[in-house]
Amino acid sequence: MGRNTRKRRTPLATKAIAASAALALGGGGLVWANFYASAHEDSSGWNQTKSANAQVATINCPDVGQKLTKVPKSARQGVAKELALLDRQVTDAYKRLAETRQAQAGDANFVNNAILGPLKSKRVATLDRIGININRAGGQRPQNLEQLAQCQGVPAEQPETNDGQQGGDQNQDGQDQNQDGQDQGGQDQGGQDGGGQDQGGNGGQAGNGPNADDFVDITQVQGNAQLGVGANGLPANGDSGSTGSFTTNCGVNENENRNSDNVIVAPGVSNGAQHQHDYVGNQANNAFASDQDLANGNTTCQNQGDKSSYFWPVLRVQDGQNDIDANAPGGGQDGNVGTIVEASEAQLKFVGNKTSDVVAMPQALRIITGDAKSFVNGNANANANWSCTGFEDKVQLHDKLPICPEGSSVVRTSNFQSCWDGQNIDSANHRTHVAFVQGDGTCANGFQAIPQLQVRLVYDVPAPQIQNGQVQNAFAVDSFPDQLHKAITDHNDFINFFDENTMNEMVNCINSGQDCQ
Repeated sequence: MGRNTRKRRTPLATKAIAASAALALGGGGLVWANFYASAHEDSSGWNQTKSANAQVATINCPDVGQKLTKVPKSARQGVAKELALLDRQVTDAYKRLAETRQAQAGDANFVNNAILGPLKSKRVATLDRIGININRAGGQRPQNLEQLAQCQGVPAEQPETNDGQQGGDQNQDGQDQNQDGQDQGGQDQGGQDGGGQDQGGNGGQAGNGPNADDFVDITQVQGNAQLGVGANGLPANGDSGSTGSFTTNCGVNENENRNSDNVIVAPGVSNGAQHQHDYVGNQANNAFASDQDLANGNTTCQNQGDKSSYFWPVLRVQDGQNDIDANAPGGGQDGNVGTIVEASEAQLKFVGNKTSDVVAMPQALRIITGDAKSFVNGNANANANWSCTGFEDKVQLHDKLPICPEGSSVVRTSNFQSCWDGQNIDSANHRTHVAFVQGDGTCANGFQAIPQLQVRLVYDVPAPQIQNGQVQNAFAVDSFPDQLHKAITDHNDFINFFDENTMNEMVNCINSGQDCQ
């Protein structure tokens, strides 16, 4: 499995960050060239063409897993391993993209011929195996599956991520959950480069982000959050209907229980996430954990009836130091560098539904909210919400990271889907068995209202400094390398392992309007 970083970290000093230099990453010999440097400057030590189209920032491949909505249960683990291989292939192609900047500058066809072409060939073979897995299990191979093999290069200029709107068009089974025109985080303020242009040699400690344009001074953002509206822009659960709440205290991962697996989307695959997760609650969670393993696991929750697993990508400060995973998969080997920061608060709260009672969640129910690949996937499943203490009722950012004023801390909020199909604890794409409420707070398509998990994480991190279009002491969540540590890629995961009595207590508290712990 991915390295578990329970041991006390011993950060090692590294060379100071050179704003325009390529950096050797993780001791593995991989050089991540800075591809945000201006095409008209030679500020990074490698020859650059005078043509602006010489820079390809990252790779955009169709997200096959989200399109596989009908996979027989007996084929899902095999398919999941192939999907993880597709992710690995994209990462390897991205690393080659970052290693070959000089060759790209001298050959306009290099990226297509040397990177995207071979990547397509590998994906064709993997997609074929996915089809075979589905057929062998009695399912029907999706039509035109091979058309998902082609990937595209994304220009160095940041692609549109619906700036000025919520980063999460929560479209579930035809339900349009998009909030219109709330996020002003796309405005370049607080010393940002005004046009979203190249950042002049700024590409994060590992050369793959974040950059100065990923940050915004929250004091300069027009208020966009309203009291009584959830952080994902949907009607707040629990202000009528079932108005109670249930809070569980599971700590802030004082055990430093981390790995780069994801047992939901990549069971049986070590380093399936390619980024580190913090785990609170259940302590048995890794890629190889069965439901029985999780049911029998220890928990950090004060209420021992809660053995649920709560996990999210770690947040790091890119302070020029190495953490314990600097040379490990999911850490430095996958572009996740800097010092891991433990949250100062991790609030886990379940609330009710605006229009009805809630029903108990089934044991082993899995819910993923947000999209780790949303920088290239777009907003369909994005659900990232960033703010600062003292500003949460005023500003929620979705595709920008906040620069908080002195005395204020960074806040990440995740409001989970709270409608369940009443049958399945998971689905082939890990999404269609649950959904967000509709605009009026009800569940569509015969789904049932379940307690809504709301996770609020607070971090005491120094404010990044931006000067001349470059950022120092940046912070960011871990991500797949090709996602460039963008704010919109934040996500959160939950597996329910409340025992029956505690779950019934939660439901009774919420439906009767009580606030319980």
